[in-house]
Amino acid sequence: MTSTLVTNIGQLVTNDPTHDGTKLGIVTNAALLIEDGVVAWVGPNSDAPTHHIKKTIDAHGRCVIPGYVDSHSHLIFAGDRSAEFRARMQGVSYTAGGISHTVEQTRHAPDAQLLAHAQSLLAEAHASGTTTIECKSGYGLTVEDERRSLEIASKITEETTFLGAHVYPVEYKDSPKDYVELVCGEMLDAVLPHSKWIDVFCDKGAFSVSDARTILKAGMAKGLLPRLHANQLEAGQGVQLGVELGCASVDHVSHLSEKDIEALSTSKTVATFLPGAEFSTRSPYPDVRPLLEASITVALASDCNPGSSYTTNMPFVMAVAVREMHFSPEQALWSATMGGAKALLREDVGHLVEGAAADFQILSAHSYLHLAYRPGVNLVEQVWRNGLQLI
Repeated sequence: MTSTLVTNIGQLVTNDPTHDGTKLGIVTNAALLIEDGVVAWVGPNSDAPTHHIKKTIDAHGRCVIPGYVDSHSHLIFAGDRSAEFRARMQGVSYTAGGISHTVEQTRHAPDAQLLAHAQSLLAEAHASGTTTIECKSGYGLTVEDERRSLEIASKITEETTFLGAHVYPVEYKDSPKDYVELVCGEMLDAVLPHSKWIDVFCDKGAFSVSDARTILKAGMAKGLLPRLHANQLEAGQGVQLGVELGCASVDHVSHLSEKDIEALSTSKTVATFLPGAEFSTRSPYPDVRPLLEASITVALASDCNPGSSYTTNMPFVMAVAVREMHFSPEQALWSATMGGAKALLREDVGHLVEGAAADFQILSAHSYLHLAYRPGVNLVEQVWRNGLQLI
C-alpha cells in the first residue's frame, strides 16, 4: 500500500455537504490522506493519521480543490481556424459552417499527428487542473476516419464519444438521409469498440430533432450512452429530446424556453454550459439563474475545439461563467467539478470523499475565490490524478 498525506491545507473543497452544510463541503485547516490512488481520509489537520505514512506534503495553508471534470471537448482534429476567429471578431456571425474545413484537414492527417496534437491539448488541460476529460469524434465523418478518431481518443481518455452526427459532410449535402443511415449502420458498428457515448449536434444547420432521435436510439440499442448538443444557435426541441431519451447531459443550452427548463427540472439530465463558445463567437451569454432556481443540475465544460472554443482552460471557463452568466464563484467551481462528474455519470471523480479517486489540485492561493478573482493567472501549484502527481 502506498500512502500520501497532504497536511496544512488552509481550505479544502471536498464537494461533500456533510462537512459544512454547503455544496462545496469546505474543511478549514484540513488534511487529506491518499492510499493506493484513492481518498482514504479527510478531516481536520489536527486529527490527521500519523502511522504508516510514506510521504507527507505540506500545503502551507494553500487551497486544495478537486480536479476539474471537463465533460465536453473535441480534441481529435488537425489544423486550426484562426482566420475564421479573426473574421468573427470583425463581425461575421458563427453558423458552424467552418466545421467542414476541419473535417478536410483531419481526414488528411496521419494517426500519429492526430494523437500528438490531442496529447498536447491534454497536457494543457492537466496543467490548468483538469483530471478527467471527455473527448468526441466528429471531424472525420467517414467510417474509417470516425473509427480512427475514436481509437485515438481512447488512448487519452476513457470518456470517448461518437459524434459522427456533427454536421452533414459535403459529399452528403444532397442526400442527408443516406448519411443518417450510414451513421446508424456501418459507421456505428465500426466505432463501437472505442466508444462509450453517442452524441448528435441537434441545431440550426446541423441535425433535425427527428434525425437526432433516430441516431441516438441506434447508438443506445448498441449499448452506447446518450448525450446531446442542443439549443446552441437557436431555440428548438433539442433539450426536450434529450430529456425524452434520458440523455446524461444536454450541452450548450444557450437558448432555453420555459418548457425546456420545466423538462430539465423533472429529469436527471444535466445542463452543461460552454461559455468558451459564447466568448469565441461573440454570441449572447445565457443566464444560469433560472436553471439554478429550478434546482437543475448544471455543469461547466471547455468545449475545446478549433472553431468556436479553442481553450482547454477550465479556470478561464469558470471566470467567464461568473462574470457573464451569473454563476457565483461557488456554483462555478461545483459545476466544473461535481457537475461535470454528474454529466459523465461518474461517482468516483469530482469530489474528495473516502473511496473517490485522488484527483485534486493544490493551488498557489489560499482560497478558491481567486480562480474567478484572478482571471488568466495560473494558480495551479500541483495536480494529482489517481494518487499520482502530474504537475
